[in-house]
Amino acid sequence: MKHQYFKKIFLLTGICISYFITNAQTLLDSTAINNLSDKDKPALLTQLAERSRINGDYKAAIRKAQQSAALALKFKNVTEVTKAYTIQASIYATTKAFVLSKKASDSALFIAQQSRQPVAMAYAYYAQALFYNAIDNSEQMTKYCGLALKLLEKTADPYLSAKIYYLLYMINTHWDDVKNVNKYARAATENALKTTDYNLLGNCYTALSVAADYNYASTKNEVFRDSIIYYLNKAQNLYQQYPKYVARKTYGIACINSADYYLRYFSDTDQAAKARAIRYAGMANEVMKGAINGEEIRASSLGILSEYAKRNKKFVMTEAYLQEAYSILKTQKVPSYYTLINIVTALAKFYEQQENYEKALEFQKKATEYNSKYFDEKRTLNAQKLEVQYEAEKRNNEVKLLKQREKYARQQKYLYFGIAIASLLGLIFMFRSYHFRLRYSLQRERQLHLEKQDAELLMKFEKEEQARLKAEQLLLESQQQQLQKEVMASQLQLEHKKEVLFQLKEKLSDNQKLNINKIWNEELLLDNDFEEAKFQIQQVHPEFFSLLNQRAQQKLTPLDLKLCAYLHLKMDTKKIAQLMHIEAKSVRMSRYRIKQKLGLGKDEDLKLFLQDMG
Repeated sequence: MKHQYFKKIFLLTGICISYFITNAQTLLDSTAINNLSDKDKPALLTQLAERSRINGDYKAAIRKAQQSAALALKFKNVTEVTKAYTIQASIYATTKAFVLSKKASDSALFIAQQSRQPVAMAYAYYAQALFYNAIDNSEQMTKYCGLALKLLEKTADPYLSAKIYYLLYMINTHWDDVKNVNKYARAATENALKTTDYNLLGNCYTALSVAADYNYASTKNEVFRDSIIYYLNKAQNLYQQYPKYVARKTYGIACINSADYYLRYFSDTDQAAKARAIRYAGMANEVMKGAINGEEIRASSLGILSEYAKRNKKFVMTEAYLQEAYSILKTQKVPSYYTLINIVTALAKFYEQQENYEKALEFQKKATEYNSKYFDEKRTLNAQKLEVQYEAEKRNNEVKLLKQREKYARQQKYLYFGIAIASLLGLIFMFRSYHFRLRYSLQRERQLHLEKQDAELLMKFEKEEQARLKAEQLLLESQQQQLQKEVMASQLQLEHKKEVLFQLKEKLSDNQKLNINKIWNEELLLDNDFEEAKFQIQQVHPEFFSLLNQRAQQKLTPLDLKLCAYLHLKMDTKKIAQLMHIEAKSVRMSRYRIKQKLGLGKDEDLKLFLQDMG
């Protein structure tokens, strides 16, 4: 019979053992509560609730956590309230009471947000992570773990840090992420070593052994194989040194994993390994007798013992071990169908090998029955998870909406407050204005006779001002005459320049190769016509040419601008050809070239485009 299913049982049991809540330096008996004041009781009640939780007594743990929360609320001890709700969220998540787990985690978050204390917020985020881990929402779980760790960077709490890293380690074992399994197992252990919670440290050592198991499976390096048993021995030693502070289940997990280690990695002929495996399996079975929720570990230990009995041909003992394991699992209120299926399947195979086909068929039927129940259980749980997740998202959206409405209401309140202040200031201003006007009226009456005396003096000043304005007007007229003279000089200068150009024309008229006359006449005619068109356009649309040049993707020549001006004035091709002394074909070619420079499409009309400008 193969042993891999045992490995999965042991590892998953070890993973699910701890959702640690408080950093208890010492665990006190419940009788000590009476010796404390009400103000100091919440911390002790939280510690006792955690001790009950790790020992599997969930009812007692819930009761003590509720008492702690009630007392802590009374004295406004936000951190202890949050811890108490986090314990409840953890227990409800473990027992698959997803609705109650969500309610407890939300209560923790609500209380913590009222105070915004970093440690309280970190515990509240951890409670949210526990809930989302229970409903298999790894994205939200990782998010809240990250938020909690970020807060703990400012406020050191190695105990809570160890719990969060342990939770991250667990989720990465589901994904078989070897790198992160090692990373978070080490981080959890490093933080747990800074505390005095030996149960937490024992589970962290077990986590390191699992990480070493992953490492050995991927590398086959003997060092990693030796590390597995090394860390499991450290976890066992903690129980032997501090039996009151380490849960029996934590010790049982370390023992059963040690037995599984020798079963998987050593040959049948290695008598020393076989003896150690049998011893560890026996220790796990013995320590879990009478322990709450210890049936699964006992059944797993009996499964290993049955395997060794079968190897030694001791079939009576093999059957006895398997039957005992089956009987133990059936006593559970909520059977662990996964382990139960493995046990009855082993019994079916055993009886088949013994040629007891009637018994083999009986247990094979039981395996089919349990498989069906296991499937129904998983389906029901998945439905519950989906429903709770839907409700959680719905509630989160409602909370966001309420916060948004609260924000708007607050802004509206500030607005009304501002309006009230503005109105009050307005009334004050009006009263002060009336007061000042009254005073001003009285003063005005007293000053009227003074103003009458000043009137004559003012008239004198006005006459002097008129004389000054007249002098300024004469000065402006003189400046205007000077400007006219300058304009006239400029015109004369332009005439002189034109005269020079005409003389140049006459001197070059004999040149047969270069007909300067034709060029001169054409350019002069073009300039005159263009200036006239430009004048007409600028009278109506002075920004026509500037807009045209801005739109152009290539530089427009004066001829291009002139043609655009004619088109803007709605002239047809024939008229434009006559004015520009060119053929109609050249006008059409020029129009096509201008369309390209302006970046117009093939179907766009240049004439309409130019007429729409301005």
